[in-house]
Amino acid sequence: MCLHGFTDTWRTWELVLPALERHHDVLAPTLLGHAGGPPLEGEMSGGLIPDAIERAMDEAGFATAHLVGNSLGGYVALQLAARGRAESVVAFAPAGGWAKGDQSFLQTLDFQATMQEQLKAAAPHADAIVGTAAGRRRATQFLTTNFEHIPAALLAHQMRGVAACAALRPMIDYAGREGYNLDAENITCPVRIVWGTDDKLLAWPSAAERFRNDWLPHADWVQLQGIGHCPQLDIPLETAQLILGFTAR
Repeated sequence: MCLHGFTDTWRTWELVLPALERHHDVLAPTLLGHAGGPPLEGEMSGGLIPDAIERAMDEAGFATAHLVGNSLGGYVALQLAARGRAESVVAFAPAGGWAKGDQSFLQTLDFQATMQEQLKAAAPHADAIVGTAAGRRRATQFLTTNFEHIPAALLAHQMRGVAACAALRPMIDYAGREGYNLDAENITCPVRIVWGTDDKLLAWPSAAERFRNDWLPHADWVQLQGIGHCPQLDIPLETAQLILGFTAR
């Protein structure tokens, strides 16, 4: 089960799916309220997205699964692990790990809102923007350090996905009020946490503080030198190896 990040879509996993599908049956849903995913209905709560993923797992016949997630998806994967739905978790820069009292996450949330407004204006021109190397660099500047290998069509899709993410404002408002919590004591499966040292959205190591010191200090921690927020796009071959090497244990 592969879970994408905030404002992204399932297609963020396109470059690693062929390798994963040689070894596993893979489900890569688009999260609730994100472009192409189920609509966000009712009041936002901390359990709404993991509840929806549990329903998707049930419908697919997955009592448990190896869970892989990036950013918000990594946080949701860990929430599901705390509910007993994970055989293992590989989380790439999971969200929610700022230290208690660290209010910098509010700036990150504000940045996400600003970025969506910019991309709403840019989305109609997405194909033209990613038609040049300079445009592809602009489209990936907060996500990856390597970009030349990423198909232009995928980048254009992601730009449009951010612009169309209906869940952005409700989720930002909820996170700003309630923060992030994790029942880490209930996580009993193996966990690997992977973080790029050049992450421009969730900076290493400050955005990992609670995971490292409070919630999951005994996880298998992997640092990726010079890699950005989305290793599945940045270094897809290595990302697939980090997943498959852990699920094979």
